[in-house]
Amino acid sequence: MQLTNKQKQYLKAEAHPLKPVVLLGANGLTEGVLAEIEIALNHHELIKVKLPGDDREMRHAVVDAIVRETQAINVQLIGKTVILYRPSDDKKITLPKA
Repeated sequence: MQLTNKQKQYLKAEAHPLKPVVLLGANGLTEGVLAEIEIALNHHELIKVKLPGDDREMRHAVVDAIVRETQAINVQLIGKTVILYRPSDDKKITLPKA
């Protein structure tokens, strides 16, 4: 699923007041963390995940792995926080038309 710029802007605005629901620790991206991200995406559709470390390349690699494993969409990565979106069956968020 591809998002238009208008849809991404809408999701960024919706995510602005949200607090990170998943925090990656020193162990990095583990099976347990991926399971928590799956649960959060199923429940909320739009979540923030806080990433560890100061290495930008490592954060990008972790985000790519999360997106690949969860089939979520990377809406935005700012600093150590990534915004992820994946529509659920009950469609809690209605995206604007293209």
